[in-house]
Amino acid sequence: MSKAQTLLDKLWNDHEVLIREDGTSLLWVDRHLVHEGSHHAFAKLAARKGEIAAPDLTFAVVDHYAPTRGRSNIENPQISRMIDTLRSNAATHGLKIFDLDDPAQGIVHVVGPEQGLTLPGLLINCGDSHTSTHGAFGTLAFGIGATEVAHVLATQTVWQRKPKAMRITVDGTLSTGVSAKDIALNWIAQLGIGGAQGHAIEYAGSAIEALSMEGRMTLCNLSIEGGARFGMIAPDATTFSYVKGRPHAPKGANWEAALADWATLNTDSDAEFDHEVHFNAADIAPTLTWGTSPDQALPVTATVPDPNQLEASKAAAAKAALDYMGLIAGKPLISTPVDQVFIGSCTNGRIEDLRAAAAVLSGRSAKISGLVSPGSALVKAQAEQEGLDHIFTNAGLTWVASGCSMCVGMNGDLVESGKRCASSTNRNFRGRQGRGARTHLMSPAMVAAAAVTGTISDVRPLLKGRTL
Repeated sequence: MSKAQTLLDKLWNDHEVLIREDGTSLLWVDRHLVHEGSHHAFAKLAARKGEIAAPDLTFAVVDHYAPTRGRSNIENPQISRMIDTLRSNAATHGLKIFDLDDPAQGIVHVVGPEQGLTLPGLLINCGDSHTSTHGAFGTLAFGIGATEVAHVLATQTVWQRKPKAMRITVDGTLSTGVSAKDIALNWIAQLGIGGAQGHAIEYAGSAIEALSMEGRMTLCNLSIEGGARFGMIAPDATTFSYVKGRPHAPKGANWEAALADWATLNTDSDAEFDHEVHFNAADIAPTLTWGTSPDQALPVTATVPDPNQLEASKAAAAKAALDYMGLIAGKPLISTPVDQVFIGSCTNGRIEDLRAAAAVLSGRSAKISGLVSPGSALVKAQAEQEGLDHIFTNAGLTWVASGCSMCVGMNGDLVESGKRCASSTNRNFRGRQGRGARTHLMSPAMVAAAAVTGTISDVRPLLKGRTL
């Protein structure tokens, strides 16, 4: 009788070509996504006069350096050079590229799912840690380094040691104003940035099943912030409905065959995990970060922690974080002044995220400046069709083109030193949004609440009588 398998086991076995004596597996890669930051790998390939093993399985996306304004005349030579290098590499190797003028351009982890390049059961690699986003579809999806990117380009395979299996189960119903972003920040705060280290997370439970694909992508995206190698969710009817009809999704008889195959991508009922954690959705509140690490997060109604009240291993980091963030222990998080806001990124730049922010901002004015950058050109077009762009601009925020934008600041969208930003992004590291920038991670709806009040605020009172 065969041993019960987790989703991780099934996906891993489907892609394993061979195992080395040291236990490392050689895995077949179904989709390889590259962007401007992949130039080191292309240079390694060129130095060996090598060719890409499967150019039809490699897709290039302009995102990290993509200007959100003034694209027709890029003044910054570094940004222009990085984009031109990707264009040149794509042309040399015959790769499909989602360039700045492509109607489907956007952030790589938004474009992949939109185009149906992300399908259940695949193994997806990209030289970007948030490749885990694609795990929302029941895939093996993880970021790789430059050397590994070069290896995938040359062989369409990657060496990888199988991680341990961890399941995070969230049961119950989320309260109004609580989202997948809050689920993620909540578990990371409770387990720590190393809470899932060495593991692949499978998310399960009724609260996870109730999430849209946008919410599931947000959750898997943030798995990395809790130390996981990647996150994933078993595909179901919600997944199949999202995928159906996408440009690269199977059609006709192939679609029916694919559905039959995808239906097997779930964890056997008696399969065992190396680590199990359970949460009650009703216990999760709108959550935000107060420090400089994703696990330094608390419910919005909490007070700034006192380092002296924390265990010794966390006290020094907390004190340093409070000094950098300019916060005072014991003060309420609510009413902390915010200088600007940002809505976007591969974490929270999808149409559902923009709708959530617009539900808060509709008919209201922002007290502070802010930038709204949709995750892709298709999201931008849909938002404009729905009139969301007018809600943002009427509120006083700036509506710009798609790209990674202020999440990492490579394209010139930055937070000034010493300024505090309420951001829907994924990392609040020192200098992530600009040298000296102070970042508070939160959901798009919470960011919108900060825009309306000019301070960190609980979004729930602002949602009364409104629909997210």
